[in-house]
Amino acid sequence: MKTFLPLYVFLCCFASYAQTTITGIVKDDNDLPVPGANVVVLGTSTGTVSDFDGNFNLTVNMNPPFQVKASSVGFDSATVEVTKNGQNITFILKEGTSLDEVVISASRTPERIFESPVTVERFGLRDIKNTTAVDFYDGLENLKGVDVNTNSLTFKSVNTRGFATFANNRFMQLVDGMDNSTPALNFPIGNLVGMIETDVESVELLPGASSALYGANAFNGILFMRSKNPFDHPGISAYYKQGLTSQKAAGDNPYTDFGIRVAHKFSNKFAAKINFGYLKGTDWAANSIEDKTMVGGTRENNINYNGVNVYGDIVSTNIRAASGGLGIVPNVSVSRTGYDESDLTDYNAESVKADWGLYYRPFENDFEISYQGKVGTGSTIYQGTNRYYIDGFFQQQHKIELKNNNFFLRGYMVGDKAGDSYDMVATAIQINRAWKSDEQWFGDYITTFVGATLSGATEDQAHAAARAAAETGRFEPGSPEFKAAFNKSINDPDILTGSRFQDASKYYHADGNYNFSDLIDWADIQIGGSYRKYNLNSFGTIYTDKDGTIDYSEFGIYTQIQKNLELSDALELKLTGSIRFDKSEFFDGFFSPRLSAGLTINKDHNVRASVQTGFRNPTTQDLFIGLDTGAYVLVGSAPNNLDRYSRSYDVSTSGQLLGQPATVTQTGRAGYENSYTATSALTAEATGNTAILEVANPDIIKPEQVTSAEIGYRGKFSHLIVDFSAYYNKYKDFISQGRVVSPLYGTAGEALAEDAILNGDYQIYGTYTNSEADVNSYGASLGLSTKIFGNFDLSGSYTYAKLDFDQAKYPSFVTNFNTPEHKFKASFGNTELFKNFGFNIAYRFSDDYFWEATFGDGVVPEFHVLDAQISYKVPALKSQFKVGGTNLTGKEYYTAFGTGYIGSMYYVSWVINNL
Repeated sequence: MKTFLPLYVFLCCFASYAQTTITGIVKDDNDLPVPGANVVVLGTSTGTVSDFDGNFNLTVNMNPPFQVKASSVGFDSATVEVTKNGQNITFILKEGTSLDEVVISASRTPERIFESPVTVERFGLRDIKNTTAVDFYDGLENLKGVDVNTNSLTFKSVNTRGFATFANNRFMQLVDGMDNSTPALNFPIGNLVGMIETDVESVELLPGASSALYGANAFNGILFMRSKNPFDHPGISAYYKQGLTSQKAAGDNPYTDFGIRVAHKFSNKFAAKINFGYLKGTDWAANSIEDKTMVGGTRENNINYNGVNVYGDIVSTNIRAASGGLGIVPNVSVSRTGYDESDLTDYNAESVKADWGLYYRPFENDFEISYQGKVGTGSTIYQGTNRYYIDGFFQQQHKIELKNNNFFLRGYMVGDKAGDSYDMVATAIQINRAWKSDEQWFGDYITTFVGATLSGATEDQAHAAARAAAETGRFEPGSPEFKAAFNKSINDPDILTGSRFQDASKYYHADGNYNFSDLIDWADIQIGGSYRKYNLNSFGTIYTDKDGTIDYSEFGIYTQIQKNLELSDALELKLTGSIRFDKSEFFDGFFSPRLSAGLTINKDHNVRASVQTGFRNPTTQDLFIGLDTGAYVLVGSAPNNLDRYSRSYDVSTSGQLLGQPATVTQTGRAGYENSYTATSALTAEATGNTAILEVANPDIIKPEQVTSAEIGYRGKFSHLIVDFSAYYNKYKDFISQGRVVSPLYGTAGEALAEDAILNGDYQIYGTYTNSEADVNSYGASLGLSTKIFGNFDLSGSYTYAKLDFDQAKYPSFVTNFNTPEHKFKASFGNTELFKNFGFNIAYRFSDDYFWEATFGDGVVPEFHVLDAQISYKVPALKSQFKVGGTNLTGKEYYTAFGTGYIGSMYYVSWVINNL
């Protein structure tokens, strides 16, 4: 007995740690393998993922019986009971519809798109595999209601419902819960330093205001990108894409994109992953020689020419005023000769990024502690007030997060460095000045003009002779003198003598959320909050931080309650209410409530309605910028920023005649407290009529608000899926950027200030304020999808957007609505046309629209874009090969005034999954 008892205990212990191994395959209802399906033991975090052929192998420290569940996006899940060791299981997953896909963004809790209280779009693994675009981020262009404005090959700006520029700070982009906006620029720069395609699990897009749950910057919409967890998606995946870009301006150039993901589940407690991606190509060249001021003509017949993509010719002066008022000199403005953009950049487009993560589940359940790090660097072109070459830009993110199914608590840091980035417009100006100062150039021009006129030349002949004389000895592009002046400028961060950006800004963010569903069953209740601290450090090249960093903070708290009411067997009502309070240290706090209701009818139809308010705090640039663009000075309107920008001016030519000192120092405060509207001041200078001068003195900025009402419908009729939504937005205190002119002496509205304007003794400022104008917008979108001819996928969407604003009452107010009134998108394809072969065709139409931005305004003509791809799977290699092309018609187009034309791309890709 003494011998038997220890043996019995040993056998019991052995049994308690017995391992059960199961194998199997996951298929769809067409008997095709489902790769990447999650296979999980119910009630645990133990699981695996099916390989490229749908096969899986799972070993668990449990004795049968227990249940195993298989799931995959786009399919209904299936559960099988395991009754013995070594059991072989076949899961058959029934293909669902897009309405069955689960989203998290709309309510901060998992729910089917069908039941979401607001409009939400989803771009999942299936969509990524079948996209006709060259990568998943470009594929977002095909989503309903989405605008993707192409800044350059590697920088695309996503937006919804209008009011966007490339500096799109009305739209948030979250990657695994981290804000992807750069601290210096205060907006996302596309996917330049974003996600690796093989690590993307899902992309969700929430159009419209979402401040009630996501805070101040969730004003126009949010893009959520989530990566794959190595516990759920172990293995090695990689892709390689090779192709070319084709554009008339830049020619045909190679394009390479490579990425790899390595993830490993070491145990049920610990997993890790690492990703790396590299992209290189040639950017879309911008070569418009259209006169930016809309006066028309070219350099040959326009003495004050300012080409759209010709830089340096923004330096202009009234030659009569510069001559001291000589009557023989005409009262006209003349500009210096500029350089083409192609002289100032090599159009290198490059992106190198890596990220890694460590994941720990101490109790082998849903409680997880994780660390994620992301770094990225790259080169691209950004168009803001000027055109900028972002060269060697670097961004890093680090996050620590604790979470389970009911809560998360995370903290992260985002930091950037500008690298060797520079302003191309400022560079051209400095090259010109390195050769000959503005005073000398215009002096030579005026002297030659007077001499030619006295010799009997016509005015046109005199201007031609004057420019030829002033241009003698000019640095030619590519010459040693040009290169030396170029290198000197792009390495000089002094905004008065150089064009280099310097930046090492950061922000620190913490947020958390708790869902009481584990404690309360009569309703779904959540609470949460966030805190952010900014640390601006541009060394005085962007912000007014020459004497030290600028720090400020903001916080928010929110709550949401959601209740499902079963009214009858055929009717279910879902009510959601949420409210958030946010406070910036510079402004009063704001409450952002949201109320929504969704009525489900016969489980196939859902009608929803919501009303919510949103607000937007002024950005870091709105508050603290202090940047001389060449044409004007941008000065942020934080109360403590108005005197941080200052500059001295020489007014000895005319000011001293009026009793003024030879040198005047002016701060940015003048733009807000001693200024005229730019339109009236520049017209007065040109005509000599001071009676038209209009005092401006704009108020300093405060937060912008919006009230948004939305209705929608989602439903299915047999094989037809319908998704419709309509909205109306009403804005208050609309944030806008204006132009004002401040006299260098005198007080606006008085005679001395009027003399300063007539003498050309003034500074133009770009100010940040709120408009008194009533600004409203409204729109609607309709999406339809179905299967035809058996298993062919056909879908289409139409989007309407309209600005409601009295332009006649506020002629100088710029809204930057920047979206077409009509958009149409369609796709047609089959993922299994025959065994392992699929294809997809996508079409996009955009109506023409007027683009308004600080760089320039102009019409964007309508465009039609056709993309296509064919794909072939090779199960033996666990691979998918794809051949595709974008803009196959070859008709070049652009999405914003001043950018390069978008040409065609052709590519071949090889994707390997789960080696």
